[in-house]
Amino acid sequence: MSEIPFTLDQLRILKAIAAEGSFKRAADTLYVSQPAISLQVQNLERQMEVPLFDRGGRRAQLTEAGQLLLNYGEKILTLSQETCRAIEDLQNLQGGTLIVGASQTTGTYLLPHMIGLFRQQYPEVAVQLQVHSTRRTSWSVANGQVDLAIISGEVPAELHDTIEIIPYADDELALILPVSHPMATAEAIPKENLYKLQFITLDSQSTTRKAIDQVLAHHGINPKRLKIEMELNSVEAIKNAVQSGLGAAFVSLSAIEQELQMGTLHHAEIDEVAVKRTLCVIINPHRYRSKAAEAFIKQILPQFGATEQLVELEHSSQQVNHHEATTHFAGG
Repeated sequence: MSEIPFTLDQLRILKAIAAEGSFKRAADTLYVSQPAISLQVQNLERQMEVPLFDRGGRRAQLTEAGQLLLNYGEKILTLSQETCRAIEDLQNLQGGTLIVGASQTTGTYLLPHMIGLFRQQYPEVAVQLQVHSTRRTSWSVANGQVDLAIISGEVPAELHDTIEIIPYADDELALILPVSHPMATAEAIPKENLYKLQFITLDSQSTTRKAIDQVLAHHGINPKRLKIEMELNSVEAIKNAVQSGLGAAFVSLSAIEQELQMGTLHHAEIDEVAVKRTLCVIINPHRYRSKAAEAFIKQILPQFGATEQLVELEHSSQQVNHHEATTHFAGG
């Protein structure tokens, strides 16, 4: 194998098949025919001189060699994308792409405002918002698939040495009630009275639900003692259920701004308790950071959260970009 026995297109095809579990679905995703996919895989296997897929089962299953090639292939594709974006930066934000990640609540209610402001200033920059669980988002940042992310959950412990975690802003978890609820007339609800309410929550396996339970426990509210009337799969469904008089709920204050303005939900204060969690910005300080990402950090993030830590983040971005440029162009 004196020459490189694969192309970037073949690596994209391998990645798509592994993700979709079949040649047909991968072909649909890549907008090519299934015979074209099969031919590329056959050529790749002949060039690599090893089988890459176990064709005995119903699902396209990678062999050990196929998995190894996929692992390196994803790194090659990511680095190729970084190279293109670094070159695009030479156009001084007259193009390029910014990829922002977020956990569910921040991605639904906070990031759209931020991205809107950014697009007003840099309309030529294409912006992608990827909303997933905190765990998946953290891995995307670590792997260089996302420039930066704002999360509300805990970063997996195994990524703490890879990802920089910057506390960014406090997010209040508001207790919401139907406007007609008897407790809606009280100035503040004693903490013990929470256990008399019927609650609507996210599914017990939801990472957001687990994060909320941890925050409640930290503030002396035992989530196991709360009476769970109903479990739903989205914050929007929970808000609608509370408006319909089906129970109470804890949701991010950022998720109910419109409802509070319209008077369709009641934000109840809890006596001597403010339930808050910390939103964090996460970045990979070892990856190249585009000018678009730097502009987002410098000009947009300070409008929504603390600025002290962001100064440190700006400084680190200048250092890592200088290091990456030296490494890449020296062939290291």
